[in-house]
Amino acid sequence: MITENLLLLWLAALPLMGSPGPATISLAATGSAFGIRPSLGYLCGIIAGTTGVLILTATGVATALLAHPVAGNILTLIAAAYILYLAWKIATAPVSPATSSRLNPESAENPENTAPDFRGGLMLAIANPKAFAAIGAVYASHHITLHSAWLNNALKLAALMLVIAVVNTIWLIFGASFSRLLSSPRAGRIINIIFAVMLIVSVGFAVL
Repeated sequence: MITENLLLLWLAALPLMGSPGPATISLAATGSAFGIRPSLGYLCGIIAGTTGVLILTATGVATALLAHPVAGNILTLIAAAYILYLAWKIATAPVSPATSSRLNPESAENPENTAPDFRGGLMLAIANPKAFAAIGAVYASHHITLHSAWLNNALKLAALMLVIAVVNTIWLIFGASFSRLLSSPRAGRIINIIFAVMLIVSVGFAVL
């Protein structure tokens, strides 16, 4: 029964938590603009921040936080402001087909041309309204075992942490695949701009 319930939880969580949103689109965009290795810090920040949202949801803190209209609006504004900055950073990222990381000497000299770091990923994930909605829906609607509340919560936390790590890593790899396939700087610039626009659009869908 526990195994079946775990599978049902994963079947519900994977499409909901892995669907396009501010965090996942930003990972794909960062991977496309900067490559996998330079984006690992940002990935870890997204995973850590989303895990924090999961813990806040499990403890009931997220419900109390989002119930306060001012707190919810502040989170939305923080996420929107950072995503706009991140979209600009990705759209203007250096495009260099000679390296898989898409970095060049210009980016080493100019910090503005480097991939977003752990702190940026952490901030975006914690302020991401889609994360609270998706995790809250999955966490509240599924149970692994009814015999022990402690064990039920522990299993759900572990199962959803795994989903968080897997889906976000896949989005980063997906985005980075574009940087490896593109050989034209012009095409690379177009892809970066497309991802930047998608990132901005994802904010609108997340807050509606």
